[in-house]
Amino acid sequence: MDTNNLKKACAKEALKYIKNNTVIGLGGGRTIAYMIDYIIEDKNLNVKIVTPSIQTKMLCIEKGLEVLHTCAVDRISVAFDGCDEVDLNLNALKSGGGIHTTEKLIANIADQYILLVDEDKVSDSLTFKKPVVLEILRDSLKYVERVVKKLGGIPKIRKSSIKDGFTVSDNGNFLIDVTFENVTDIKKLEKNLKDISGVIDTSLFVGVVSRVLVASTNGIRIIKKN
Repeated sequence: MDTNNLKKACAKEALKYIKNNTVIGLGGGRTIAYMIDYIIEDKNLNVKIVTPSIQTKMLCIEKGLEVLHTCAVDRISVAFDGCDEVDLNLNALKSGGGIHTTEKLIANIADQYILLVDEDKVSDSLTFKKPVVLEILRDSLKYVERVVKKLGGIPKIRKSSIKDGFTVSDNGNFLIDVTFENVTDIKKLEKNLKDISGVIDTSLFVGVVSRVLVASTNGIRIIKKN
């Protein structure tokens, strides 16, 4: 089964967790795009959407799904998203999109937060091969860099080759990619990073994932809280 078919199978399985006439959260990526198609196809399914992703928002609007402002929502039935890596303890790491602050907000608003991943995204414990991303207040840049180094991280402010200056988040803040090696206590690392004055949030997701749907050539397996 090729990658696209794996993602389609995962998206179809995810539909089983959606209740009719509810508000759901949708992240970004191809699997979520397939989910949107399946939601449209199911004429008996009526849902409203909140999303941290501008691309997902535009796709939903183009296909006729109602998108709500996240600020107007205090509870979501279920939210779906992807990640760069997730472990068997349901710790997850996101890096690329730079929208993790709103992703984590939606995850906490949701009664269930479900990750949709391919088998190669799953590890026994997070390896931190990808950096932890910090969204930070602009004025805190040098201070955050100094404290992150004391915690054993190597910080690098995010830049773009197609834009002069630093990459700015949807919230108008800077993004710092921090590389760590030999992390032994993931929960403590997340707390230490969030405790730094000026850090708005991190792309480490600890204690918020309800379950993971893992797509492989052997079918869909589920990792969930004990």
